[in-house]
Amino acid sequence: MTSTPAKSPLAAVSGLLCFVLVVGGASGLLHEWLGWIHFMGFVRFLVPEGYEIYGYVVMVALGAAVGAAGDSLARRARS
Repeated sequence: MTSTPAKSPLAAVSGLLCFVLVVGGASGLLHEWLGWIHFMGFVRFLVPEGYEIYGYVVMVALGAAVGAAGDSLARRARS
């Protein structure tokens, strides 16, 4: 039986933060464009009024960057 090494707590937190930013930003974009889905309603408080589209795009990009950094951190810990 093989076991996978445990993820570091920092890698786990970065994975959670990546998920929240990407899904929240994508949900906000869908809400702005289509007006019918708002999965994570709290993210509307994170972007300035009048700049919602830009804020949600930045959230998705930042989430992808945090996810890549967390993945790199997890791979470094395994080596």
